[in-house]
Amino acid sequence: MSEKIFIFDTTLRDGEQVPGCQLNTEEKVVVARQLEALGVDIIEAGFPVSSPGDFQSVVAISKAVTEPVICALTRAVERDIEVAAEALQHARRKRIHTGIGASDYHIKYKFNSTREEILERAEAAVRFARRFVDEVEFYAEDAGRADNEFLARMIERVIAAGATVVNIPDTTGYCLPEMYGAKIRYLVEHVPNIDKAIISCHCHNDLGMATANTIAGIMNGARQVEVTINGIGERAGNTSLEEVAMILKTHKHLGFHTGIQSQKIYAVSQLVSRMMRMPVQPNKAIVGRNAFAHSSGIHQDGVLKHRENYEIIAPEDVGIPQSSIILTARSGKAALNHHLRRLGYQLDRKALEQAYAKFLLLADGKKDITDDDLREMMEGSQARISKATIRRLQILCGKPLHPVATVEIEYNGLVYRASETGNGPVNAAYRAVDRILNKKIHLEEYLVQSITNGSYDTAQVHVRVEHDGRTYNGFGLDTDIVVASVKAYLNALHLAPVWDDLHGAVNGRNDRIPASLTEFVGAETHQTH
Repeated sequence: MSEKIFIFDTTLRDGEQVPGCQLNTEEKVVVARQLEALGVDIIEAGFPVSSPGDFQSVVAISKAVTEPVICALTRAVERDIEVAAEALQHARRKRIHTGIGASDYHIKYKFNSTREEILERAEAAVRFARRFVDEVEFYAEDAGRADNEFLARMIERVIAAGATVVNIPDTTGYCLPEMYGAKIRYLVEHVPNIDKAIISCHCHNDLGMATANTIAGIMNGARQVEVTINGIGERAGNTSLEEVAMILKTHKHLGFHTGIQSQKIYAVSQLVSRMMRMPVQPNKAIVGRNAFAHSSGIHQDGVLKHRENYEIIAPEDVGIPQSSIILTARSGKAALNHHLRRLGYQLDRKALEQAYAKFLLLADGKKDITDDDLREMMEGSQARISKATIRRLQILCGKPLHPVATVEIEYNGLVYRASETGNGPVNAAYRAVDRILNKKIHLEEYLVQSITNGSYDTAQVHVRVEHDGRTYNGFGLDTDIVVASVKAYLNALHLAPVWDDLHGAVNGRNDRIPASLTEFVGAETHQTH
């Protein structure tokens, strides 16, 4: 029978320490409820003494969540512990997570102390925390670089003082898997009372080994793992929840299981990404956009014949509807035929050869091939050959004005113009384009990246839009972010069926400009091209 590995999620504490990813209390409660539904065992809700907001968040999560243990972080300081206990008073199941540095680096340079003084402080903090809660977790900060013999003495003393969980953090991401696994094994073999506590792994990803180190810890005796959704966290991040959960599910022969409802992983990943405004890298294991996407012709052929040729996890197991067969210049005839059949085109071998020759010409000139590309290729449609280009873009913004954008688009030799307001210059520009098209386009994803350095940065904007149930991707490049954004929007809409019935202001007429905006259109504005 397999042993359970307890999932300690610190997305709302360590994960939220990523610059620019802070959440308010209401947002944290939303995430905490989703973590509960996902099946995590412990939620580290915050560091209550650090700020009134963190204190209130721990209180609110304690009231909103009932199944997981709610944990609050402290230093080995009595005031920290008292505040944490107060914040946790409404939690049905509660834990205080206290600790102190264990490496000589921390003892000497952070605390200006001695090993013996640090042992006394660690023991006293745990003993004090046990006055308030039955579950006390002790973290030996920077244990990854700590002397194993001293670390064993520390762990023995804090367990004797009442610690029920002992956290062995690789705080700086220094360890190799065999080093970290050996450290856990050393504690199992050299701490006499280790059977009275659960060993926990808390690994950082500075050298890209957080997940590997965590698995090594499990293999050597750890039974709790400290993780975050999408692997977010300080510096290069923490161990990824989804990676550990799916490794243990895929390698059942290891003899471990978790309580994670894996079909909910992708939805929670997307929620955290949106709320923390931190896009998931496309090649991220398990939840990245390309995790189940195949573009190589050999791989596509293999997956279409039998999924397990190239996939060890079914996408449905993590909440992704299906694998993606992405059409690029590297795709083979099997992938092309798969998509053409899906669109209703039944081709014999000769017709497929002819279609594939056309496809390669198309794919060489276009990064990704969409369904509309294939339809135009098969039907020879010339209806939307022309591209829409920006003729003029004017933005008026700044307090106390609402942002106003005037956009002129040239399409098929005619110029269309409209003006709109928005909650920002990009939103105003997009609304102006929508007004020209006389259609409401749903923006699903918007991402800005800088691809050069210095004061003349070039911005690359990627957008994903939805119209009539279909999605379209677009890219735009420019030194002006607003211009790059509009270019990306038009690029995404190039093959969408939105260009056939334009009714915008043609050749300079203003009949697509709302009357309320006419005072702005004639005003002096910042003009970009």
